Amino acid sequence: MCSQGMASSLSKKACDRLRCTSCDFKVYSFDNFQWDSNTDYLFLRNNVPDFHRLKSNLIPAKGYRGYCCQCSHRSILELTKLEDPNLKWVCGKH
Repeated sequence: MCSQGMASSLSKKACDRLRCTSCDFKVYSFDNFQWDSNTDYLFLRNNVPDFHRLKSNLIPAKGYRGYCCQCSHRSILELTKLEDPNLKWVCGKH
């Protein structure tokens, strides 16, 4: 799992200040968890940002990082570019 923070040309990192432009919420991340395939918009809308409520749909998975806002979620295993046009996450600036 890669570290989080501000990346540079010498140090690749996952952004730790992601924000969703669709729901205008912070993007939360959960180390060593991936999302259950049944996770949907309504579940996120009703439970973000409460980890204890979200945990019912988070599956322990070593090396994964589960990300979510109030409208979208992703499970990531390695450093990935945000290229999905349906995902409206941007860096909230460092």
